[in-house]
Amino acid sequence: MTHENAGGSGPGAGGLRPYLKLLRPHQWVKSGFVLVGLLFGHAWGDTQLVVRVLFALAAFSLSASAIYVINDLADREQDRAHPSKRHRPLAAGTVSTTQALLLAGACLLAALMLAYAASATVLAIIVGYTLLNVGYTLGLKHIVLLDVFIISAGFMLRILAGTLGVGIAPSHWLLLCGLMITLFLGFAKRRAELAALDGRGASHRQVLSDYDPALLDMLIGVSAAGAIVNYSLYTVSPETVAMHGTSHLIYSVPFVVYGVFRYLFLLHRRGGGGDPAAALLRDPHLIGAFLGWLFTVLWLLR
Repeated sequence: MTHENAGGSGPGAGGLRPYLKLLRPHQWVKSGFVLVGLLFGHAWGDTQLVVRVLFALAAFSLSASAIYVINDLADREQDRAHPSKRHRPLAAGTVSTTQALLLAGACLLAALMLAYAASATVLAIIVGYTLLNVGYTLGLKHIVLLDVFIISAGFMLRILAGTLGVGIAPSHWLLLCGLMITLFLGFAKRRAELAALDGRGASHRQVLSDYDPALLDMLIGVSAAGAIVNYSLYTVSPETVAMHGTSHLIYSVPFVVYGVFRYLFLLHRRGGGGDPAAALLRDPHLIGAFLGWLFTVLWLLR
């Protein structure tokens, strides 16, 4: 029995679990970037606007799942050589190619419908996000540095969908901060992959042969510092103080600093960093830092 049809007899072969695993719903936490506009734009009191943002969030979640399926289809042979990714449904053969394509198509169609319900701009952003990631899957992921910038661009498009897409003016400070924090997470992911494969990175992901620990540590450090400095400057900028009517947002900075430092600790001392969404959902320190930041910001912006 081949890998392609080992699990292709339908949901009964392993229930719905392989299909859910293929869609990676835990990664939907990344769509939280869509909510930045509501939070910092004081727009949570506008019910119609909130609904449109939630449509955009759902559209990004489903579009991301479709992309994950397509990417796993393209990478299934390489994933079989990876210590943990070999357990992914397509690499393990628990979901067939046909089933995966149908699932990806259904998710993408639903994402486009939800995006259109949000606005024509959100629809255009979702289409751009999808095309960008298809390009990533087809070859752009093999170009050193550009691979991580494309990952970061996906997060930036989420922020734009929740701001420009629904008529909220985005803060340039927050866009810059979003860029730096997502570059930080992207380079940390590459560092974790390099460590997990113990010198055999090119056998799994070609671009890893162009990275080395020293370079990645430098890029991670620059990105982390950039994210902290940009967010800190945002909290004390005259524009921010005037918009929110408070100069106390600076008190949310320690939570950001602690979260970044904790992530670095997990990366270098606990073998983490390969899956930011999983780390945010499982590590109690990161959960505490995020909730502390969120409650502080909500209290100050009330």
